[in-house]
Amino acid sequence: MSKTLRFLSALGAVLFALVGISACGGGIPGNAVVQVDGTAITKTAFEHWMSVAAASSAIGTTEKPAVPEPPNYATCVAHLAKTAPKPAKGQSAPTTKQLKSECEQQYKSLLTEVLGFLISSQWVIGEASSLNVKLSDAEVKKEFTKIKTTQFPKASEFEKFLSTSGQTVSDLLLRVKLNMLSSKIQKQIVKAKSTVTQAQIAKYYNENKSRYGTPEKRNVRIVLTKTEAAASAAKKEIQSGKSFASVASKDSIDPTSKADGGLLKEVVKGEEEKALDTAIFSAGKGVLGGPIKTPFGYYVYEVVSISAGTQQTLAQVQSTIKQQLIATGQQTALSKFVKEFKKKWSEKTECRSGYVVADCKSYKAPKTSSTSAVTPTG
Repeated sequence: MSKTLRFLSALGAVLFALVGISACGGGIPGNAVVQVDGTAITKTAFEHWMSVAAASSAIGTTEKPAVPEPPNYATCVAHLAKTAPKPAKGQSAPTTKQLKSECEQQYKSLLTEVLGFLISSQWVIGEASSLNVKLSDAEVKKEFTKIKTTQFPKASEFEKFLSTSGQTVSDLLLRVKLNMLSSKIQKQIVKAKSTVTQAQIAKYYNENKSRYGTPEKRNVRIVLTKTEAAASAAKKEIQSGKSFASVASKDSIDPTSKADGGLLKEVVKGEEEKALDTAIFSAGKGVLGGPIKTPFGYYVYEVVSISAGTQQTLAQVQSTIKQQLIATGQQTALSKFVKEFKKKWSEKTECRSGYVVADCKSYKAPKTSSTSAVTPTG
């Protein structure tokens, strides 16, 4: 199912993964299950796409899929009974009640998918019209032909695909049209956010300089003792000629550095306790310092080496910052649009009883943990 047209056969929301229909509305035509801003989605269209959805879910099997039909689900129950694997030794075959329950769950799942697709299709078409987004039939046919000839070099392959997917050429043209409209809408929404000023770039750089450089790092030896007297004694030993490492190994109570002769590697400003941190980054290389009082005890320290930090200039990173600001602005614009789009169109969407899913105008979330609420209808 990786090829483009094959992918198009899998049902799903077309624009930004938004789906949903509304609760009952008195103005819905008799032959419709849903009405979106005055445009009816007929029972015939619903049943057709239910067949397509069932065919998609049955890919990989040799049996013709059975569309679950409430309230009895007779065809679906018979299909499941026929195709169910032979029970293991000592186990019973599923009962008719169990098979019917499975068919009911299949129906709810397919109904949610199908209505999501059909309604979001109308949302996309309606939004394109309100935004004055144009797309000619010729453009759609050209894109469709391009996809078709690329993915199905032989006519027989395409005919087989139509047969197994349950779709018509008109269905696929609709898919292509919706995808193209969605792309055009998205481009229009983000277009205004595709430019940033030099002032915006400079402001971001100055506020986030640390992201474009590496801090100064220092290797430091320390001795930590419980009392000031013990720290002073350790310092005198070092001053008398004993190695810092030997004194740290003998006298320090810091378990991390003690095992390494008191060495703390690549210390970055702000990592250590405030008083010690200030002393370390104020000291010159090779200068013995301390005792320094901290909440942990008293430190004697010596900076062994200093690795200077680096900082990229604004000129070096402005291209990266520009792209980042554009991407952030576009994402913000899209997020805002999606929220408004969903609210706008869900309020324009009505559906008949028995065809209710989430995101509808008068949808009420169930009190149970279920994420969907659909009522089978005949």
